[in-house]
Amino acid sequence: MLLGNYDPESFYDELFLDKGKPRSHAAPLANWMQNLSVEQLKQHQETAQIALFKMGVTFNVYSDNQGVEKIFPFDIIPRIVSAEDWEHLEKGLKQRIRALNLFLGDIYNEQLIIKDGKIPADIIYSATGFLKPCLEMKPPAGVWCHITGTDLVRDRDGHWFVLEDNLRVPSGISYVLENRRVMKSTFPEVFQTMRIQPVDDYPSHLLETLLNLTPPHLPEPTVVVLTPGTYNSAYFEHSFIAQQMGVELVEGRDLAIVDGYLQMKTTKGLRRVDVIYRRVDDDFLDPQVFRSDSLLGVPGLMEVYRQGRVALANAPGTGVSDDKVVYAYVPEMIRYYLGEEPILSNVPTYLCWQDKDREYVLQNLDKLVVKAANESGGYGMLVGVNSTQAEREDFAQRIKANPRNYIAQPTLSLSRVPTLIEDQIEGRHVDLRPYILHRGEEIYVHPGGLTRVALRKGSLVVNSSQGGGSKDTWVLRQ
Repeated sequence: MLLGNYDPESFYDELFLDKGKPRSHAAPLANWMQNLSVEQLKQHQETAQIALFKMGVTFNVYSDNQGVEKIFPFDIIPRIVSAEDWEHLEKGLKQRIRALNLFLGDIYNEQLIIKDGKIPADIIYSATGFLKPCLEMKPPAGVWCHITGTDLVRDRDGHWFVLEDNLRVPSGISYVLENRRVMKSTFPEVFQTMRIQPVDDYPSHLLETLLNLTPPHLPEPTVVVLTPGTYNSAYFEHSFIAQQMGVELVEGRDLAIVDGYLQMKTTKGLRRVDVIYRRVDDDFLDPQVFRSDSLLGVPGLMEVYRQGRVALANAPGTGVSDDKVVYAYVPEMIRYYLGEEPILSNVPTYLCWQDKDREYVLQNLDKLVVKAANESGGYGMLVGVNSTQAEREDFAQRIKANPRNYIAQPTLSLSRVPTLIEDQIEGRHVDLRPYILHRGEEIYVHPGGLTRVALRKGSLVVNSSQGGGSKDTWVLRQ
């Protein structure tokens, strides 16, 4: 039996309660898989990987000298989220995004949360994502974070936690859509019997969100996706999303400010652009305002944006909320702006800029996960339980030299999902990144998200750049 000997051990397993005992919502999948051999499952895995390869589902690793483009590893056994769990997550994510959006509007304008002593001014002003050129800025409908990818994890007891917020240019949705396409062709019988929520309408929801940023008097607004170019790690996604929405994929060199408006160069002349879904970091958007050496953005873009003649999603300046020190204050933001208790908890966080926290962290580096405030992709991180003495000494020096730049968290026993590893099924740790679209009065949480899996045995690092892969995420209907 394919899953008969699968043992969740002492971890929270997303599919199994105990050895040989699937969770009720996962039973139809487990029962169907029992009719497969390992060889058949491997064949399905290989077929799926080939299909993804032909689709061009790739990512780039800048530090890899062996080649730029890589196929994103995919595991054929899905992760299932019950309808009850999803209802809880959806409510918590909407609450969090509302608070974060109010926070962004506040710190770039009245700064009441600082004046009322709920978050130290130094924490905001020292964040690399806090952009002074965005002060007194008011984006359309007061929405700063139109597209958010929030990373969630589950601990040994099955409790959900927010691991981090991604409000700048969150990536990964293309893998969600392509993984599902492959799974539906691989396991059509299962999709016919289980009540799995669809994910393929995300591009239409995204386009609706972007069009919502245009003034009502524009009869046929033009939306574009702005990419840094083919060498960006997520270029596949940029081109995929543009194609799925039916809009142009452009680079900075394709755009110019003419007659006070953003214009796109076409074979038929200039065409006005009304909305940019930007996949270019803030610093590179406008060389007249941010990095003067940037060739990726458009000179004068920020002035046109301030005048309301073009909309940007996400708004510049949202990166301050991605700062892992600022993250620690999100529960307080929810209480301050919404007058509510957080539905989803943060992972308990030690702030190294505080003397007491720093002392504790330095004494317990072998037990904690230490993260740099503005790194991503699994970089700038120490997983204490898997570290060497030399690595811990290195991080101790880094923390002492720049305490503002580091946080630490307890090492959570992340939940696991059965995963095909060579010729057997083994448990591997996972996280989950749902995608949230903010349209002003309405917030839409896409049903599912990117389940990233740490393919290395015992690893807690799920990032693709660190050897991780992905799984399809099945959210069940009520």
